[in-house]
Amino acid sequence: MTYPNAFIPLSSSKAPKPYNPLMWEPVIGLEIHLHLSTQTKIFSACPTDYYGESPNTRTDPLTLGLPGTLPTTNAEAVEKAIMFGLALNCDVAGKTEFHRKNYYYPDAPKNFQLSQYDRPIARDGWLEVNGTRIGITRAHLEDDAGKLIHPAYADYSLLDLNRAGMPLIEMVTEPEIRSADQARDFLNIVRSIAQALGVSDANPEEGKMRCDVNVSIRRAGEPFGTKVEVKNLNSFKSVARALEYEIERQTKVLERGGKIAQDTMGWDEGGQKTYVMRTKEGEADYRYFPEPDLPPLNITPEMIARVRARMPELPAQKEARLRALEVREADAHTVAYSVSLSSFLDRVLEGYAGKSQNLVNWLVGDVSGWLAAQALDIAQSSLEPAHLRNLVQLIDEGVISGKMAKELLPEVMTGLEPRTLVSERGLAVVTDTGAIEAAIDAVMASNEKVLEQIRGGNLKAVNSLFGQVMKLTGGKAQPELVRDLLNGKLGL
Repeated sequence: MTYPNAFIPLSSSKAPKPYNPLMWEPVIGLEIHLHLSTQTKIFSACPTDYYGESPNTRTDPLTLGLPGTLPTTNAEAVEKAIMFGLALNCDVAGKTEFHRKNYYYPDAPKNFQLSQYDRPIARDGWLEVNGTRIGITRAHLEDDAGKLIHPAYADYSLLDLNRAGMPLIEMVTEPEIRSADQARDFLNIVRSIAQALGVSDANPEEGKMRCDVNVSIRRAGEPFGTKVEVKNLNSFKSVARALEYEIERQTKVLERGGKIAQDTMGWDEGGQKTYVMRTKEGEADYRYFPEPDLPPLNITPEMIARVRARMPELPAQKEARLRALEVREADAHTVAYSVSLSSFLDRVLEGYAGKSQNLVNWLVGDVSGWLAAQALDIAQSSLEPAHLRNLVQLIDEGVISGKMAKELLPEVMTGLEPRTLVSERGLAVVTDTGAIEAAIDAVMASNEKVLEQIRGGNLKAVNSLFGQVMKLTGGKAQPELVRDLLNGKLGL
């Protein structure tokens, strides 16, 4: 099991610095495909729970492209697309319609895809990435194709049509991304928005979020160069590496005086390089025409208002709310853009009277570290929000030390209640001044040489006495109280 994507932080890189006019500048646009979380496929009543099922068990006559079948538009898919478009700051169309996009591949039994051509459901939006606004050209609905499976060393391929007909939303950015890191950060933000809204699981490992990249090279300030498309990248790491490879490859070609061919490329994960799949099709090759079996959709202001009213808090809004609670900027950003972390934190904060940063420190630090070691998402763990809140409150109340809390955390992560553990094991911090003073007297009596160093002005030697007192009390003495009493006896 791999480390969950939900815990991959956004890059700390800022917007790319302006390029030196003598250097090459990458120009990048993304085409992102998201499977919508609907009960049925976009144009039929066939169920969408295909992941992990046997091949070709989630099909129906429409999915198979059989003659005489008629599509029916899934209203849930339309509403989720409207919600996603609003979250992308897009203009949501008053009228939209589906077109047939013709192409002939084994994984498309109908020999066309139902997509949206000149009337997408959303257009002209934007998202901000590390202070830079990236334009979004359009977001439109379409149905997915099937999946070809290529057995190793076989001279044939297998076809699984479970995925065919799945509702997809495709979003296309303006060519305003200028680095592989910025592209990866953009994908992180899109995934977080989709998951926060509940419009898509956006899980690359399950093929529910895929990305094609368009990349060209130019001298800064010059017109765009010839773009190359790299298809079907199914992880953010692959997107970054494919872009880095293409940027380097195209730069070398141009510096040798060569020309870039407008090809469609694939990504060889094993070889970490791109390869030519086919010469790029033009728009005319798809022979778009309006789908005759589906009427245009009229999206009214009332529909948009109903969808907007149901929209949950977006990651950027969560980040602002956490900042208002005096959570550090970097931590607020990390939590807000992880749907599972932010949802968990909201439940932990309920009834907590201390500083929110105290809870966040544990959540993004020790808790996330433990989860990473176990390759778990926090939603998959047995940690209860109330238990993490109680653990931090025990520290706030001075009942246990931070060190003790760290020692208890593995058990708390398995569902055990921290207050019960502290009570049963007698772990409460010692605050009895008499007992602590007795321990200090014993340590001072057996450390005359250390005392002479302190009297001679070596104040760092006090730490030696402090450590011995803590050890003598079994680590249970309250550190601040030990320090104050020790300094008092030393006359410091």
